[in-house]
Amino acid sequence: MSPIGTWPATERPRERLLVHGAAALTDAELLAVVLATGCAGATSLDLAHDLLARYRGLAALFAESTAALARSKGLGAAKVARLLAGVEIARRLLREEVTHGSALTSPEAVRDYLRLSLASLPHEAFVALFLDSQHRLLAADELFRGTLAQTSVYPREIVKAALARNAAAVIFAHNHPSGVAEPSRADELLTQALKQALALVDIRTLDHFVVAGHRVVSFAERGLL
Repeated sequence: MSPIGTWPATERPRERLLVHGAAALTDAELLAVVLATGCAGATSLDLAHDLLARYRGLAALFAESTAALARSKGLGAAKVARLLAGVEIARRLLREEVTHGSALTSPEAVRDYLRLSLASLPHEAFVALFLDSQHRLLAADELFRGTLAQTSVYPREIVKAALARNAAAVIFAHNHPSGVAEPSRADELLTQALKQALALVDIRTLDHFVVAGHRVVSFAERGLL
């Protein structure tokens, strides 16, 4: 007998997780566990399958805004709260990975952290990841916030913030609430201005990411640095 009891032949996601481990579950089953309950005429697993089909995967679902999730059929306040709590736990785990490791050896953790932090914002935000000489995270700060279309970023303020944190390198990121992940010409010019300003005080600019929905575009990978 299993130490947690004997489950029915057709196991529910929660029981499958306890017996076989979380890694054995599908995305829908894991989501069903987080949702905990279903709605009228649908189990939590039915609801999970419906959400994944609607958003075409977990990334877009967890990038959705709180308001939009609250309007989704079958999602009440309690379910939305559980989803948001799950996203925040994932964000904090990724932040720990970047903090204790290296941003250069954990590029996917950096991307996932930025996606979870920025993708669902209704406004444009500009953030900086300040790194030490080993490229470990010192701080992640939202420095500027703008409208849906643009934000104002001041190189002098960024240099001051980097020096205050004794940073050796910086990774920038901002979101495009429009959903278009492609860097604009203005984004390119701003990045070059920031890179030059920081170079004057011996601080390297490692990358600049644009986040739009579940897409994250790297300036470094595009050869824009």
